[in-house]
This record gives sequence, structure tokens and C-alpha cells, in this order.
Amino acid sequence: MRRVLRTAAVALLTGGLVAIFLRNADFGAVWRGIRTSRSDLLIIGVVMMVATYVLRAWRWQYLLAPIGPTRLSNALRTTVIGFAASFLLPARPGEVLRPYLLARREGLSATATFATVIVERALDLLTVALLLALALSRWAAADGETPLVRAIRAGGIAAGTASIAGLVILLVLAGHPERFERLLLRIERVLPARVARAVARFGRLFAEGLGIMRDPRRLAVALLLSLPLWMAIGAQTWLVTRAFGIEIPPTATFVLLAVLVVGVSVPTPGAVGGYHEAYRLTTTGLFGAPSDAAVGAAIVLHAISFVPVTVLGIVFMAQDGVSVGRMRRLAGEAGQEGGLG
Repeated sequence: MRRVLRTAAVALLTGGLVAIFLRNADFGAVWRGIRTSRSDLLIIGVVMMVATYVLRAWRWQYLLAPIGPTRLSNALRTTVIGFAASFLLPARPGEVLRPYLLARREGLSATATFATVIVERALDLLTVALLLALALSRWAAADGETPLVRAIRAGGIAAGTASIAGLVILLVLAGHPERFERLLLRIERVLPARVARAVARFGRLFAEGLGIMRDPRRLAVALLLSLPLWMAIGAQTWLVTRAFGIEIPPTATFVLLAVLVVGVSVPTPGAVGGYHEAYRLTTTGLFGAPSDAAVGAAIVLHAISFVPVTVLGIVFMAQDGVSVGRMRRLAGEAGQEGGLG
């Protein structure tokens, strides 16, 4: 019953966001805009999209190095499968599934591997906040502070603060895995001993997976590796936007990107609705884009960002003999105590 209610809530949220996104659209004009968009810029945008996944896998491999050696091909393959899973299935299971699959392929602890994904997300948030600050300092100062710009600035400050706080917490956990395990064992006072030991073991393995946090130099390099990744995502966004004739300063693209990150965080399948409306709202509100052009660009940008990786992920799963149903079960296994052990 709970699953049915959750599915209904997600469907209503998705439908509502799509309805808001399309409420004033002239579908004929949207289609004409898509047909007449610059194919050369769209093709380069696809190339940049491919580059982002290679860069993600490369950075992840670097974060995994303190745990054990991994192959770039496996990091890339499981990254693609994870993103495909998050697009196809509710509740974004890919972030748990991809470390689980990589750990099985490389003989690593799934819990420790999952910890590197948490570090990834903190680095992503911090990088987006830094690029947003740069964009606002170079662009918004010249164009003035509108209420939307002020809201974006406040969100960027909050995101940057949260990412730094998260990294500090991870640093504390990484410093003493055994001490963290002993601390967690104290829950034996309120939970059965078997459960308490399992939780404590999970905590120790998770802290061990944060090995990169114990090396400031490696952590700095990981942050530097995040910059080309997000610059490639920004380039893809700018290219598709310009393909629809929407004028946007290159540095201001990171303002748009920060809002798109918020849109992606809305819990709808494949970020449908939230991503689209975030794009339309920002390009029309900040850059004066015609609404129909913004609607067409949002649809194409979303398709370029999500459809190819989903198709490739399904191909990889088929090669491994894994159906979408099996992927759902694997995601469930990965999220259980035994799966992340």
C-alpha cells in the first residue's frame, strides 16, 4: 500500500510539473524551434555529454584509489548503469546500485565504495557553488540584482555552506574508523547486540571508504578534477541553449546550471518536469528567452543529458544478462544491510 501511495504521489508531482512547464506553450512553435535548431551545436553538445561521463568515472576511480585498484572501464560501465537506473526507476537507486556493482566487479567493500559516492556528491555541490559564485561576480554585477538572482545567490551560499559542512563531517569520520565503530557499538544499550554489531561494522567500513579525506593533497586533486567535469556540463548546457538562439553569456551558464541542479533534485522519474521547468524559468526570467524557445531547448537538453546514457545503460545491462526488473531487485539488495557489507 505504501508503494502504491508513493507511486501515485510521484505521478501527481511529475504531472503537475509537466503541466506547469507546458501551460503556455505553443506546440507548433516549439516544434519549429526544435527542427530549426543548430545541429552542429547539438552534436558538439552530445560529445560534451559523453565527456562528462568519462570525467565522472575518472574522478571516481581516483576517489576509490585508497580502497583498492579499479579499472576505468568498470568505473565507467557501472556509472552509466547507475545513471540509467536512476532514470528508469523511482527513488534514484543508481547512487546505491553503481557502487554495489563496482564493488562486486573489483572485489571491494560495497560499503566503502558507497562512501566514495557521498564524497562525490559533496564535491559536486561545492564545485557548483564555487562556479556559481564566479558567475554571479562576473555577470550579475553588470546586469543588476533581480529578486531571482538574489534567490539564486542565497541558494548558492547555502549549498556551499552545506557542502563544506558535509566535507568536515566526512573528514571527522574518516580520521578514526575504529573509534567510530566503538562509538556505534554503544547502541547495544537500546538495540539487540547482533543489530548493533552490524551497524558498527557498517560504520567502520564506511569510514574506511573515506580514505581520500585523510590525505589533503588527494582531496584537493579530487576537487580540481571536479572542475573540468562541471565545466563540461556547463559547456553542454551553453551549446544546446545557443542552438536555440537563446543569448546567454558563457559565465552566466553556471547560474543556469545551479538552478538545473535544484530541478534535478526534485524526486520525479528521470528528473522529468523539475528539470524542464527549472530551465524554462531561468532562461526566460534571467536571459529574456522566448518561452517557446526555452521549452524546446529544455526538452532537447534533457533528452541529450538523459536518453543516450539510459540507452547505453540498458545495453550494458543486457550484456550482463540483467533486466530492468533484475536491476530493481539488485538496487534493493544493495540498499540492505547485507548488500552494503
